[in-house]
This record gives sequence, C-alpha cells and structure tokens, in this order.
Amino acid sequence: MSKRAVLEVIALGVEDAVAAQAGGADRLEVVTDMAADGLTPSAATVAGIRRAVDISLRVMLRPAAGFGAGDVDRLVRAAGELREAGAEEFVLGFLDAGGVVDLAAVERVVGVLDGCPWTFHRAIDRAADRDALRKQLDGMPGLDTYLTAGASGGVDEGLPVLLA
Repeated sequence: MSKRAVLEVIALGVEDAVAAQAGGADRLEVVTDMAADGLTPSAATVAGIRRAVDISLRVMLRPAAGFGAGDVDRLVRAAGELREAGAEEFVLGFLDAGGVVDLAAVERVVGVLDGCPWTFHRAIDRAADRDALRKQLDGMPGLDTYLTAGASGGVDEGLPVLLA
C-alpha cells in the first residue's frame, strides 16, 4: 500500500477545480458555502466539474451547518442526483444532539452510495467519544478516510491527537 500523501483541495466550482488540478491536486473536495464549512453542492456544479477535470472528486453530503443529518430522505435524494451527475466519492458524517454518530442516517446515505468510497468528515472532532464512533463505523461499506483536525478547535488544539 502506498504511503504517498494525497493533496486534496476544496473546489466550489469549475474555475477552482481547473486551477487545483493545474496546481497538482490529486483530489478535490467539492462543496458549496464555505462560510458554513462546506455544504452539499448542486448536481449541476458537480457535473460541470466532472467534465472539466479528470482527478477524483469527493462530494460533500451535508445539508446545513452543524453535523445533524436533517431530512435524511433529502440527503438520499441528493446522493442519487450527485451520483447521476458523475460523483463517485463522497464526504459525510452525522451526529445526534448528544455527539453520538447518527448511525441510522449514515447507513441510509451509505446504502445509496452502493460501495462508493467516502470520508467521515470533521463531525468526528465534535463526537462525544471518537473511539466509540470509529468502532461503530468499522466495516461500513466504502469508508476509507476520516477527515479530522484532532479536536473541534482545529489542528493547533488537536495536534496531540493527530500525533498519537
């Protein structure tokens, strides 16, 4: 297995995606609304980016700021639309009000991804128990990455966790 680092760059649209690929990005995380730390982009945006670049795209499935799943039926529909638009990799992660993984929501969304690779995003940094969350997600189809800063306050605060 390769230990080569993957350079993943945020892309909000086609212009970002083209520039990121030209600059050496290996993969894009496609989102909208960075003021909310990245939300689900439109299928049209994903389709345009997919036509413009040939690197991997991880598309955000996050309906609103925070880490609640919200309307899971809406998320499932969005996942299907994004797949039709060319998305083959995703970023998602949902917690309940107590900071526990919303396993029912994750399982429903992952079910429509049909084995596509996906990242559990920074919701892990807000989890009540990171280790319990990882155990609950262990073996989930397609899960291949966790996106974490090590702590909710960011990398400076989370560095000891990341180093461990």
